Amino acid sequence: MLASPTKDPILTEGSTAGINRERLVRTLTFWLRPAFALRVINRFQKIMGFDRSMALASSALTTLVPLSILLGAVFAHYDAAQRIIKRFNLTGASATAVNSLFSPAEGTSASVGIFGVAFLTISVLSFARAAQRLFEQAWELKPLSMRNTRNGLWWILTLGGYGAVSALLSTLLGRGALGVAALVCGLPVTAVFLVWSGWILSAKRINWPDLIPFGVTGAILAVAYSVGARIYMPHLFNSSVARYGVVGAVFAMISALFAAMLGLVASAALGREVRDELSRIRQGDRPSDHEVRQQWDSVVEQTRSQWRTAREQVSDHRFKGSNH
Repeated sequence: MLASPTKDPILTEGSTAGINRERLVRTLTFWLRPAFALRVINRFQKIMGFDRSMALASSALTTLVPLSILLGAVFAHYDAAQRIIKRFNLTGASATAVNSLFSPAEGTSASVGIFGVAFLTISVLSFARAAQRLFEQAWELKPLSMRNTRNGLWWILTLGGYGAVSALLSTLLGRGALGVAALVCGLPVTAVFLVWSGWILSAKRINWPDLIPFGVTGAILAVAYSVGARIYMPHLFNSSVARYGVVGAVFAMISALFAAMLGLVASAALGREVRDELSRIRQGDRPSDHEVRQQWDSVVEQTRSQWRTAREQVSDHRFKGSNH
């Protein structure tokens, strides 16, 4: 009886690795192809991405400061200034400016009054409506405005729970310069929260499976933002406070919030286009490998042509300069 031939494990592993690499390259070239990238950029421009990011950042700031002061008045152990100082390792004038921003005026004490609660409620609901408009614009839904207030209140409560879970993960796993362990463990929490946000703020008009690309993209960008913020924020606070004083802390915070909201808006634009692309693929409308390759060849040829033109212009400029 003849023995069955055995496969060389080295060749098998090498072939599998080659197939995996080829599949990875094909996947990347498909999703990063120029036609799809242009659709994402057009979607971002259609929802006025930079304006929407600034609106969200401004609304978040006007909510964050009074909320932190009132929480400090209600809960004696809550100190928003110390949380920010510890998170971004602020020292010196930067730490002093943040303390001044989140502390009541000297000789007075923060108290929760009717006007304070009313202002805080309006600020928080305004932030919820700003986030609601993001999903309505990205998914081209009819605006609901204040008619979606009940869902906005549910979202605000969920936002508070998400903040508490994130703070707990940071406390338990945030050791190290960048707190990578806390960020990795918080990634699925962020993805679930973002999917829930789109579902509830759209008044359940967007099916939650359609929001998964947005949730995954937003969670990944949130991790990248957190790492970058831990590295850059101390420098941003120090330079802003050194130039403008306590007001510089406000400028630094609005800059940090703008960057965070820009990632959120970009994730919404990308998530919408990924969802549309997956729908077209399920319907059998997928660009062929040849078409994708042609798009990349066109980009490469245009890049080479522009590079040759730039080199010729530099050479002509040097030649003319040497003659003079």
